[in-house]
Amino acid sequence: MTNAEPAAAHHATSALRVSNLRFAYRGADGGFTLRVHDLTLARGEQMLLSATSGGGKSTLLQLIAGLMEPDSGTIEVLGRNVHAMRGAARDRYRGAHIGMIFQTFNLLQGFTALENVLAALMFSEVPPGEHRARAAALLTSLGITRHERLVEQLSVGQQQRVAVARAVACSPAVVLADEPTASLDPENAGVAIGLIQQACREKGAALLCVSHDPAIAARFERVQKLADLGGATSPGPQEAAR
Repeated sequence: MTNAEPAAAHHATSALRVSNLRFAYRGADGGFTLRVHDLTLARGEQMLLSATSGGGKSTLLQLIAGLMEPDSGTIEVLGRNVHAMRGAARDRYRGAHIGMIFQTFNLLQGFTALENVLAALMFSEVPPGEHRARAAALLTSLGITRHERLVEQLSVGQQQRVAVARAVACSPAVVLADEPTASLDPENAGVAIGLIQQACREKGAALLCVSHDPAIAARFERVQKLADLGGATSPGPQEAAR
């Protein structure tokens, strides 16, 4: 199921726009080239981007988040070119407007559920005096009531909920979800996707979920293949491992 790309007039209000993106990785053991000609996500829109394992999905999300530099092209979040910013300015913009949910959660070990969400709020535009109450309320709304438990003491499903809370804590414009169900069994995977989608709806965030799991496609109104946007050619071992 694939919907048409939003019209050009839609771009002015988009949460995310990727244009003429090219990124080439070269190494002694091979390489790949990722291309995305045009990808636009409206505010609040939810999209599943599918690709095979090693197809460039994780690399694309890292480029969108400004964690890697493209060779050419532009990536705009709320109309601002992410890669035109440098250093602390880019970090602040990412913290305020981009939420990320990783395949392995990437929670801060040795810290509580509450502290993990507070860490995200440190980079937000939310007044510091509101951080603790906001983090606690968000965790509770996602079914985490024991806020002071260390994250390594939580079940996988509970860790996923903390990761979702952290991703939407700053009310971002866009949430990037990288294979968010890969660590979960089928039953919990369905619950997790529903949880992510609902949290994004409540925060008004666009959601770009990348996955090669066909089971979650039915949950998205917009599904596209990365290959149709340009795709990755000659993937190397590093990308296949992502």
